[in-house]
Amino acid sequence: MRALITGVGGFAGSHLADYLVGHTDWQVSGCILPRWDCSRLDRRVACIELDLRDRLPVRAMLERVAPDVIFHLAGQAFPPISWDDPWDTLENNIRAETNLLDGLVKLDVKPRVLVVGSGDEYGPAHPEDLPLHEDSPLRTNSPYAVSKAAQDWLGLAYFLSHKLPIVRVRPFNHIGPRQSESFVVPAFAKQIALIEVGQQEPVLRVGNLSARRDFTDVRDVVRAYYLAVTLGQPGEVYNIGSGRSYAIQEILNIIVSYSRVSVRVEQDPARMRPSDIPDIHCDASKLIQATGWRPEIPLEQSLRDVLDEWREKVISEQQSVNQI
Repeated sequence: MRALITGVGGFAGSHLADYLVGHTDWQVSGCILPRWDCSRLDRRVACIELDLRDRLPVRAMLERVAPDVIFHLAGQAFPPISWDDPWDTLENNIRAETNLLDGLVKLDVKPRVLVVGSGDEYGPAHPEDLPLHEDSPLRTNSPYAVSKAAQDWLGLAYFLSHKLPIVRVRPFNHIGPRQSESFVVPAFAKQIALIEVGQQEPVLRVGNLSARRDFTDVRDVVRAYYLAVTLGQPGEVYNIGSGRSYAIQEILNIIVSYSRVSVRVEQDPARMRPSDIPDIHCDASKLIQATGWRPEIPLEQSLRDVLDEWREKVISEQQSVNQI
C-alpha cells in the first residue's frame, strides 16, 4: 500500500507520518512546500516539494506516486489570520484540494481519500444544539471556517459526481507536541518555559479564558484519520473529538500547575479574536460506531508533553546563544 500525506511537514501531518510508519507496512510519501524543513520526519517518509496550488505539477505527482490512500491535510490551519488576508486562506485551502481531486479524475484513478475539514465549520452553536453531530447546521463565522466547509462539500461533490471513494472528517481542537505557538496551548507553554529560565517576566499573557473547546491529543486524532479512511464509509462525514469541552481557564490552570515558578496571569487585548465561539464540542459516536476509535491520551498528559517540549526548545536555544 502506498500512502500520500499532503502537508506532511505540519503539525498533524508529521504525527500521521509517525503513526503510519510505526503501525503499518505502507510506503509513506508526503508533500511539503518548497524549502520546507522535513528533517523531523522519519527517514522512511519520502518528501516531495510541491505547491498544491499548481494544477499540472499536482497531476504529475499523483501519476508518479500512484497512491492507494491519500490523507489531505495541507492548508492554512490558523483561523485568526484568515481575517488578515481572507482570499489567501480561501485560495490556499480550496484550490489545493480542487487540484488534488481533479488530478485523480483526469488520471482516472480512485484511491481512498481522506478530506480533513474542521469543527470550526459548525460555527457558533446554540446551547441546545450541543454536542454537535454531523447533521448539525454549519454557521461558518470566519474565512477559515468557510474554506474548510468548502473543502468538506467539495469532497462530497467529487464522491457524488465521480464516485471517488472520499471520506470526510471534521476534527475539533487537537493539541500536542509540534503545534505552532500561535495556538493557545503552546502559547501558554512557551511563556512558562521562558519564565522558568528568566527570559520573560513572570507574567503569562492570555486571551479569552471563558471560551470552551473540545480538545483531543493530536496522536489520537491521526489514529482516527487512519481508521476513518480505512474503515469509514465513502461519502460520509465523521466528527473527531473527545465529546466534552474545557474552558481555556481550565487548560490554563492545569498547565500553570506544572510550572516550576510562580506566574501572574494578565489578559492581553491583542490575543482576543474578532469572532470567538462561547462553547463547542462534538458527538463523535458515528466515528466510534464505524471504527471503534476512542481517544486514549489524557488531557493532562497532552499539556505536560507540550510544556516539556517547550522547555527543551528554550534550553536548547539558550545553549546555542551561549556558545556564540
